Amino acid sequence: MLRETTLIATIAAGLGLAFVFGFLAARLRLPPLVGYLLAGVAVGPFSPGFVADIGLASQLAEIGVILLMFGVGLHFSVRDLLVVRKIAVPGALAHMLAATLLGAALARWWEWSWIASLVFGLSLSVASTVVVYRALEERNALDSVNGRIAVGWLIVEDLAMVLVLVLLPAFAGLAGARAAAESGFDGAVAAFALTLGKIAAFVVLMLVIGRRAVPWLLEHVVRTGSRELFTLAVLAVALGVAVGAAALFGVSFALGAFFAGVVINESDLSHRAGAEALPLQDAFAVLFFVSVGMLFDPLILLERPLDVLAVLLVIAVGKSVIAWPIVLLFGYPVRTASTVAASMAQIGEFSFILAGLGISLGLLPREAQSLIVAGALLSITLNPLIFGAVEPVERWLASRPKLSHLIEKFETVEEEVPVGATALRDHAVIVGHGRVGGVVGAALDKRGVPYVAVERDRSTLDALRRAGVSAIYGDAARAGILEHTHLERARLLVIATPEPYQTRQIIELARRLNPSIDIIARTHSAEERAYLERLGIGRAVLGEHELALSLVHYSIVSVGFTDDQADQTVEEMRAETTPSAV
Repeated sequence: MLRETTLIATIAAGLGLAFVFGFLAARLRLPPLVGYLLAGVAVGPFSPGFVADIGLASQLAEIGVILLMFGVGLHFSVRDLLVVRKIAVPGALAHMLAATLLGAALARWWEWSWIASLVFGLSLSVASTVVVYRALEERNALDSVNGRIAVGWLIVEDLAMVLVLVLLPAFAGLAGARAAAESGFDGAVAAFALTLGKIAAFVVLMLVIGRRAVPWLLEHVVRTGSRELFTLAVLAVALGVAVGAAALFGVSFALGAFFAGVVINESDLSHRAGAEALPLQDAFAVLFFVSVGMLFDPLILLERPLDVLAVLLVIAVGKSVIAWPIVLLFGYPVRTASTVAASMAQIGEFSFILAGLGISLGLLPREAQSLIVAGALLSITLNPLIFGAVEPVERWLASRPKLSHLIEKFETVEEEVPVGATALRDHAVIVGHGRVGGVVGAALDKRGVPYVAVERDRSTLDALRRAGVSAIYGDAARAGILEHTHLERARLLVIATPEPYQTRQIIELARRLNPSIDIIARTHSAEERAYLERLGIGRAVLGEHELALSLVHYSIVSVGFTDDQADQTVEEMRAETTPSAV
């Protein structure tokens, strides 16, 4: 009976085992992606027991690629990229180039062809967006300066890989595949130029007509009031544009799906479109990772352990070692360099997509797939440990003054005193003028209270100075930065940065400069808040707790009590949950 229902059996086995292995991975505090790949290994041809249909799994995986790329386009943010463009664009491109050459050098050592080596190197050069997002979220660092830089870096990598996926088939013809054999070199060049022309025509069509037609269509569907029709419209656009682009323009499914997401992103309905497509996107993305795992031969771990180790070293060590000095050379502190370096120390979805395309075009040997999947499994498994090493490495460097001083020479720290800062007295100092610190600064402005901001993001600093705000560029956790804010004469220190270790360092430095200064700090856990309040600061604010108290206040007033009674309830609840009050 299973032979008659191969599609159902493949989907059931893939999703069922992906759930089991993904759940086990999550319980072990590993990304579920590891479990999905292992599920593919379990139902693949290299493992005993039930073997899923590889042909059907590959087609299901293609749908997964389409929906993954659709999601990348749907969440592509030009604004997020522009904020960190000065480091993300050149930094990511330089890192990809260096990592590609490192991976290619390893493949050449194995005596692979130049083209195979370059494709292999490209597969190792790009990090998994899914893994990095999850790691930053778990550390409450997604909205920090370091998190924004890492995300911007990933956006540039994703865009570069989209371009590679588009050009690789055309390059395969130019490099001497079928087109060169049939029509000679001139014919291959003509075929390459024709492919580029088709790509350009498709991009122009989507940006000129698609960005108007698709949002217009979704607006009319919304007016029907049918949720099912809206979901169908989103999926029809994603799959229809991908298949149409391949059929009419000869471009990849991936590029068509990416631009389908980009044009929907132009609409006010983009968030709803993403929410409606997310369940199906997640399901087929899981099947994509399962299909990748099916192609992995576990025997390669026994037959070529040193080669697997070499691939892992390129991914987890080589890419990090490359990224760390690049970030430092752009003038950012050690914490930023370490965060970006840890983010790059793994590979994921784009590596699998590129490897699969390279094999289908005859540019990569089949053993490359197993080596890449092995490197992905091991690097993703180790990535939480690498992220966990960021703070210990920073503490180790801080304990070695000579080495720290050598590194600090690369950091572009503003030593100039802001206009008007020398005359400040009884002012406030705000560390981190982002979404949280910016609100505090606006409130102080309304009350006429002067303040100095300390900011690590250069674009934010420039905007502050254009607005007439006294601002210092640098890491407040470094000795010498807070002195420029004249903290010894300040009344209040507001620490709005989300990194716990940095907050502790700032408090320690601030107490040395001004033992009596009042300090309020932002935190993301009850344990950290208790620790900070034991240090004697005025208040440690737990974001989720304060949000809950705001909801409590509104709820009390809404059911008929006065504002004073609501305020009293909130203060009572705040006192009950304050560690110092226990």
